Amino acid sequence: MRKLKKHDGKRTWSPREKQANRDGLLFALPWILGFLIFSLYPIIMSAYYSFTNFSAIKDPVWVGLKNYRMLMKDRLFWKSLNNTLVYVAISVPATIILSLLLAALLKAVKRGKAFYRSVFFLPSIFPVVASTMIWLLVLDPISGYLNRFLSLFGIPAINWLGNPTWTKPALVIMTCWGVGTTVVILLASMGDVPPELYESASMDGAGAWTKFWHITIPGIAHVLVYQIVLAIINGFQYFTQVYILCSAQSGNLSAGVGAGKKNSLLMYPLYLFQNAFARLKMGTASAMAWILFIIVFVLTLVLIRISDKYVDVK
Repeated sequence: MRKLKKHDGKRTWSPREKQANRDGLLFALPWILGFLIFSLYPIIMSAYYSFTNFSAIKDPVWVGLKNYRMLMKDRLFWKSLNNTLVYVAISVPATIILSLLLAALLKAVKRGKAFYRSVFFLPSIFPVVASTMIWLLVLDPISGYLNRFLSLFGIPAINWLGNPTWTKPALVIMTCWGVGTTVVILLASMGDVPPELYESASMDGAGAWTKFWHITIPGIAHVLVYQIVLAIINGFQYFTQVYILCSAQSGNLSAGVGAGKKNSLLMYPLYLFQNAFARLKMGTASAMAWILFIIVFVLTLVLIRISDKYVDVK
């Protein structure tokens, strides 16, 4: 850090330091303007719109907490929130555990590690729309590849996207297919665990599971917590896949039609989208966005507070 000069008891910047500060501010100005215009302003306005009756084609009218009260009485609001909570509760543990196992297996690979790492990472770079369309073929109840595979074990065909019991597992399977990014990150963090710890544990007769549970997991715990937080945030923002799935089933989701049988595919962001762009209830959609923000913020804060007691980030 630059030191401030003292003049008459006051600290002032030298001309050279002032010029350096101005140059730095000018370099940062494009980002600052972009943040103010495209991030901060929409956030502030969405908070305002959440207390108004706003349709995007008429001037907003202040209604106070009416939007929030209406949402509390909206059956589809609670249905979408419940669907999202169930999806997050299943997908987050499933993806994290799968990523851990795959990273541990890759770490043990001696030859071709770069190849296998690329294979696992490849699904993460596929366009979401294209990959979802592929999964429509895989999950087809009649000719889908997944049901064909299950039939080899005598398991009857499952209507993955038509049976409300199986829609959430279908979405989780789709999500687990794209864990490559998490796998690569966890694999890199495992490489930072001091090998001396494993050597000492081996000398004490520790097995593979003991070393994994007592050395690997504590050694990557700080990265693991970060990945769990990201998985929770991404889970609550799960939109594109269900939008495409429902559009393929109904052919016109923009009209605000149902999302799967018994609205089993109606995720929270999808219902928010329907309120905003199908029903033009921008005020209601803004209120939903802030409710979602509060839920995610509280869950993240609780997770971080709990992790502080058990995770050493130093």
